[in-house]
Amino acid sequence: MSGLGRLAACLLIALGIGPLAVAPAAGQTAPEPEPAVIQDIRVDGAQRIEAATVRSYMTVRPGDPFDPIALDDTLKALFNTGLFADVLLRREGATLVVAVVENPIINRIAFEGNARIEDAVLEAEVTLRPRVVYTRTRVQNDVARLQEIYRRSGRFAATVEPKIIQLEQNRVDLVFEIDEGELTGVERISFIGNDAFSDSALRGEIRTEETVWYDLFSVDDNYDPDRLAFDQELLRQFYLSEGYADFRVVSAVAELTPDREAFFITFTLDEGERYDFGEIDIVSRLPDLNVEVLFDVLTTEPEDTYSNTAVEETIANLTDAVGDQQYAFVDVRPLITRDRDQRLINITYEINEGPRVFVERIDVSGNVRTEDRVIRREFELVEGDPFNASLLRRSEARVRNLGFFEQVEVNTLPGSTPDQTIVDVQVQEQSTGELSIGAGFSTAEGPLGTISLRERNLLGTGQDLAISGTLSASVLEADLSFTEPYFLGRDIAAGFDVFSVTRDNQDESSFDEFTLGFGLRSGFRLGPDLRQTLGYTLALRDIRDVDSSASRFIQEQEGETLTSAVRSRLTYDQLDSRISPTDGYILRGEVELAGLGGDVFYVRTTASGDYYYPLLENVILNIGGSLGQVTGLGEDVRINDRFFVGGGNLRGFEPAGIGPRDGNDDALGGNFFATGTAEVSFPLGLPEELGIRGRAFTDVGTLFGLDDEEISGSTDPADQIFDESSIRVSVGTGLSWNSPFGPIQIDVGFPVVQEDFDQTEIFRFSFGTRF
Repeated sequence: MSGLGRLAACLLIALGIGPLAVAPAAGQTAPEPEPAVIQDIRVDGAQRIEAATVRSYMTVRPGDPFDPIALDDTLKALFNTGLFADVLLRREGATLVVAVVENPIINRIAFEGNARIEDAVLEAEVTLRPRVVYTRTRVQNDVARLQEIYRRSGRFAATVEPKIIQLEQNRVDLVFEIDEGELTGVERISFIGNDAFSDSALRGEIRTEETVWYDLFSVDDNYDPDRLAFDQELLRQFYLSEGYADFRVVSAVAELTPDREAFFITFTLDEGERYDFGEIDIVSRLPDLNVEVLFDVLTTEPEDTYSNTAVEETIANLTDAVGDQQYAFVDVRPLITRDRDQRLINITYEINEGPRVFVERIDVSGNVRTEDRVIRREFELVEGDPFNASLLRRSEARVRNLGFFEQVEVNTLPGSTPDQTIVDVQVQEQSTGELSIGAGFSTAEGPLGTISLRERNLLGTGQDLAISGTLSASVLEADLSFTEPYFLGRDIAAGFDVFSVTRDNQDESSFDEFTLGFGLRSGFRLGPDLRQTLGYTLALRDIRDVDSSASRFIQEQEGETLTSAVRSRLTYDQLDSRISPTDGYILRGEVELAGLGGDVFYVRTTASGDYYYPLLENVILNIGGSLGQVTGLGEDVRINDRFFVGGGNLRGFEPAGIGPRDGNDDALGGNFFATGTAEVSFPLGLPEELGIRGRAFTDVGTLFGLDDEEISGSTDPADQIFDESSIRVSVGTGLSWNSPFGPIQIDVGFPVVQEDFDQTEIFRFSFGTRF
């Protein structure tokens, strides 16, 4: 036998697979060759697992030959079960011996070092569980899952080290030792290819923020790959709304700094050309549809800058308008043609009959605390209605606007028949209770503190209950309010208020005022943007602690009165945002009548409005005004029912700084007032993340008119009245800062037109916070 043959024979013998005999030496008798067929299979080393179970996983059986390929397949099959840490096959005569080392069983899983993420969150991500077989592969997969969780929370430096504690009976405790590391922030966000908008403007459109030391409470300044993908979509929507129909994000790259402590994010953009709307037309495939009236609801106009948002609004408006003409099944599609030479986008809105689909049912899930009816009553669709995508979108927005849910997803599923659909509503609830404590300072009120307790979804019914209190140098106030948003099952908000207010007016008018009362109110929509509010107030009001040197105009007001008043208010809201408006307008009008009981009789009328217009990018013009008149019914208007102007509504003048005054310089209020403002707010070139904006303003105002401006026979100089209806004017500038500690407002106003008896102030400062 050659040397190679002898070596192969030795290897086969060592593996227990090849023949156990070699050629006999001279003069010896060759033994009988052992059979090459498996006669028996013996399992060694099994503890928890039955031998029969091990054999069931094998691909060879007694009677099969000792085939190396088949044995290799069996070895792989046993390892693939995940039950064994080691498997060895050997041959003993006609017996195949399977020696196994079982993987241990996990007794307990623990996490150490995780301060930022709770155990429950980590346990939900790992696949291993107690009483499950331990394998290295599954442990490595779970380590990768845990690291991914920390990466998504912005901690790319986090490490996870699995440790095993051996126990008796082949059991182990698995411990994941975690070093969470520091948050991996975003050191810089850069844009390449942006000519139309600055880097600062684009940073304001995306969710991810740069990490800055002064923004202590930001949750978007750490790197998150999912948020980065969302940012690309936000950029696309922004450019499309500004007319850049060919815009695309070429790439979005996040590079980890060498010290692994932060990321550099770079967006490469292709802005393309800016387009305007060209020809706009409407084509209907529905019989007898009056198309001419539909042009009134278009929000896309020729020569306007192209905006996909305006196109979507037009589609929704057309769907609603066609529905008003009794066409329940409508499909509005914009047919777009692009003129690249003229940079125009021509749109034809094609109105077709949509598929006849009805709402079979509305399923609501995920609302553990909130009652189903609170969600269902926000839907403008009910079971059995024709399906309408526009109404469904509006319904979803109404549910989101409740503020009760962290997430709201509304999808449509196939119904029991082809012409029916199921509306599936999935919500994820969030906390609706608020406990806030505030502190602050203003030049008008001095140091102040507030505390309030509010539940916006009381017992899951959607009701709103709030208790609050305010204490400052001049005001002590306590309030209790309750609102039922759907009174008697209708879209009518109804509620009541109970209040107690003690106000120190000694500096302005030499008296204190105490008010104790309650009010009833209801509000309902008269249209999509028009709201009516009705209310009733019953209040006991007491003018007390009148200064002994006060004029008779004030001394005669001392004492208690009972006011019983009804009021009606109309509000027409066309603002783009109620919190930080940048475009649109809002109009308000109110009439209040006192005298339905009580001992005070007057009618008070007020009107106000604000208009916002973006002059330039982030430069907002606000023009606002208000006016009012109060008239006594058979009696003079009391001082605490008159108007006062100055301070917040006429900067450059003290609170109650203009209007009728007596000889002691005490403000008496007036029966007629008018104020107006023109203000431009603008960025100061600082990073937008600071939240600091400047403003320049001009305020105008007047306050005048008393029922009786003479006290017959009085020679006291204090009883002299100063009252002029002239217009006062001030100009000034200011700063506003949405600081981490609360909003800070600073105004410097200079009166340029005033009367000698007016009280002025140049500097006005206010600060407040909640925690």
